[in-house]
Amino acid sequence: MTKKVILICLIVISSLGIKSAFAQSKGFGLGVVLGEPTGLAGKYWLENGNAIDFGLGYAFSSNDSRVNLHVDYLFHNYSAIRSAEKFVLFYGVGGRIVTSDNKSAWLGLRGVIGIDWFIKNAPIDVFLEAAPVFDIAPNTGLDLDAGLGVRFFF
Repeated sequence: MTKKVILICLIVISSLGIKSAFAQSKGFGLGVVLGEPTGLAGKYWLENGNAIDFGLGYAFSSNDSRVNLHVDYLFHNYSAIRSAEKFVLFYGVGGRIVTSDNKSAWLGLRGVIGIDWFIKNAPIDVFLEAAPVFDIAPNTGLDLDAGLGVRFFF
């Protein structure tokens, strides 16, 4: 079902018209991420080429329902990956809050690293990221957020 929804979204987005090449490196993008957590993914580019990225999703790895919210400040390295396509390495730091059905909440610090694929002549990027998390409250611990996503840039 999820694959069908993503395919329909991509078809609708592609029918909206084509923006300039690599339009994904400016403005605001919104899409979906599949992984841990699964949900909405957004990115807002800043003037200096860095970006603020956020996600709001549902975590499936535990026995109770968990909602995950994260925000990261990202740096981009455009020359790390040489290819005919535009692959961009990104990395950064941020934080996350996780809440669960049993009324508990966790606060954690994230480090994130990933790869963006800026699709030529389309306002779409595809990304793969991993984010080790150090939970700091109410208890300390280690966790990992990771996902594969797609965003449409307005």
